Amino acid sequence: MAAPLHPQIEALLQREDSTTGLDGEGGTPDLATLRASYLQAALELGGEPQAVARVEEIVAAGVPVRVYEPLGGSPAGAGVLLWHHGGGWVMGDLPGFDHVARELANVTRRWVVSVDYRLAPEHPHPAAERDAAAVLRWAAADGAAHFGWETDAIAVGGDSAGAQVAVAGALAAPGVAAEQLLVYPALDAAMDSESYEEFAAGPMLTRAAMAACWTAYLAGGTGPVAPLDGSDLAGLPPARIALAGHDPLRDEGARYARELEAAGVPVDLRVFDDMTHGFLRWGGVVDRAHDLIAWLARAA
Repeated sequence: MAAPLHPQIEALLQREDSTTGLDGEGGTPDLATLRASYLQAALELGGEPQAVARVEEIVAAGVPVRVYEPLGGSPAGAGVLLWHHGGGWVMGDLPGFDHVARELANVTRRWVVSVDYRLAPEHPHPAAERDAAAVLRWAAADGAAHFGWETDAIAVGGDSAGAQVAVAGALAAPGVAAEQLLVYPALDAAMDSESYEEFAAGPMLTRAAMAACWTAYLAGGTGPVAPLDGSDLAGLPPARIALAGHDPLRDEGARYARELEAAGVPVDLRVFDDMTHGFLRWGGVVDRAHDLIAWLARAA
């Protein structure tokens, strides 16, 4: 049984504008409406964007990215964090995760590259994973040469679906990433864990919504995807994994942590017991979002 919800989450649940576009209720909006709703929620709940030293939008290995240099400039020997946004593989974009990327850059004191990987259903699995692998290889070559970050300090990270994309990209480009920084990763299309039973109706994220996302991502199929597909995890870098207590995805994130440890990969796992799925994006109204980013930064 999860701890009681944090009062700030309780208040957010009462707000009419708290929808993430993933509640699975009230019918199925068209894709454009879902994406617009997801972006609007991020902009309204994310808080004031932090200033950074610079932001540059480029195309990296064919993938649009937004590059952030931390306020005050990147210190000598700084690494880079490649961040893959959440949104169930069907939503999310660079503007919607701008405030998260800025804070990640400033708190971790490293470059952050926000990756605009291709979305389903227009581009189903494995398009997003191929984009992630391409950007990872770029970061170790042309990206490092252009921006100056250290090639032995490249981290991959992401929240929810983006965490799965990040890890799958690292598996496809072995030996490049030095860290995994993952927030409530979406990893198991079977959706048969105890946390899926406990939180099938939410709050914030429902089993029905995740089923729709998995269907879009897998183009109607139900086959396994990396990393919980029998992939060899032994070559992956150390991981820092944050989970939310009131989240259907909680148990699959914990399972991934156990499988990494069984493969000999160091893991630092933290469960934010009083939080729901999505809280990383709500820094304007949920203080735990900043606690989460500060905890992730300890790996820097």
